[in-house]
Amino acid sequence: MLKHLISFYKVSQPKPCSGEPLSMQQRSLKRLQWSTFLSATLGYGMYYVCRLSLNVVKKPIVEEGIFSETELGIIGAVLFFTYAVGKFTNGFLADRSNINRFMSTGLLVTALVNLFLGFVHSFILFAILWGISGWFQSMGAASCVVGLSRWFTDKERGSFYGFWSASHNIGEAMTFIIVASVVSAFGWRYGFLGAGLVGLIGVLVIWRFFHDSPQSKGLPAVNVPRAKKAMNALETEEFNRAQKSVLKNPAIWILAFSSAFMYISRYAVNSWGVFYLQAEKGYSTLDASFIISISSVCGIVGTMFSGVISDKFFGGRRNIPALIFGLMNVVALCLFLLVPGVHFWLDALSMVLFGLGIGVLICFLGGLMAVDIAPRTASGAALGVVGIASYIGAGLQDVMSGVLIEGNKHVVNGVEVYDFTYINWFWIGAALMSVLLALLVWNARNRE
Repeated sequence: MLKHLISFYKVSQPKPCSGEPLSMQQRSLKRLQWSTFLSATLGYGMYYVCRLSLNVVKKPIVEEGIFSETELGIIGAVLFFTYAVGKFTNGFLADRSNINRFMSTGLLVTALVNLFLGFVHSFILFAILWGISGWFQSMGAASCVVGLSRWFTDKERGSFYGFWSASHNIGEAMTFIIVASVVSAFGWRYGFLGAGLVGLIGVLVIWRFFHDSPQSKGLPAVNVPRAKKAMNALETEEFNRAQKSVLKNPAIWILAFSSAFMYISRYAVNSWGVFYLQAEKGYSTLDASFIISISSVCGIVGTMFSGVISDKFFGGRRNIPALIFGLMNVVALCLFLLVPGVHFWLDALSMVLFGLGIGVLICFLGGLMAVDIAPRTASGAALGVVGIASYIGAGLQDVMSGVLIEGNKHVVNGVEVYDFTYINWFWIGAALMSVLLALLVWNARNRE
């Protein structure tokens, strides 16, 4: 059984070259490159639809007494933690896999989980299924990154990677529009069904258009591997020393904590924003989801232009734009949480600022600033430290937000009323702490 499973997922065997003229091969390569890139972008966006479906239906789940706010927070945290572990392990597996089958499997499982969740009322079973979904969710990004490496040259890959990075924002926007529309029309259970169906469509897209490698299509490899020279004892020692220096570098850890606090504010809005707008401001599911989706769309702009902003306007320095967009994040949350009354356009404006700010901060605090100050041979270690800290922050946020929301719920004249005072300061305080911590490494430099 295990032997057949390994055989099924192993990298495709190269097909003999077709012998077509070079111009024909180049046209075929270009067509398959675009097919792989577009299916990776759309497919990973559909991963996010299955990942965020719970965020749209929290309010009706609480109203029906299925789960409490605290239980929903724990369920959300389970996904973050399994996703973080899976992202580490599946990155290694994807390098050695047929990425067409690997990515299709991940989305298939998470889609099937969504199809079942609408009928699950057991907290333990729901948490287990959501955790399983988180593990298989982590197969998506790894497959896409490997696909870009196999299909595009070193010079091309950066541009295509930048555009692919917007796929999670596309998926978030799809979730807050498509799933919310289904929930508004048919009820919260159908929100999971709708997300599951979107996922199944994504499986078909990936299976048909996301290709394993140029060699599997009878084309020459895009990147001819260089002859690898085994590291001698001195080089190995220097490599190990570089990785250890990352763990001993206070600036890396400060940036990791800064990113963790940024992820708290990011996923606070992502996970609980719809619930907040419904409970505090009385928006419908569709209107609340539409407002939150604005941040996802604007996040695309922030992510795509973050590098241009730092390189063209600040001479490659990340600290100044990190401060500017960090403060933008704080201002956005203050507008979103502290302005009394219902003001649709003000709430929408706050999400524009929030999306732009988070889009830039994900690139800078989420990795690039740590890579800039780490030894060149240990950039992966720096990203690993920041990444793990970020998702731990996101997971703890979900639990703490759930506890604070439920703990400040009161019944007034038979109606449940929420006091979001502590939530306001928790979310805003996290964004502010992220800015303050980033200031501590203002002059940090790579010593190489």
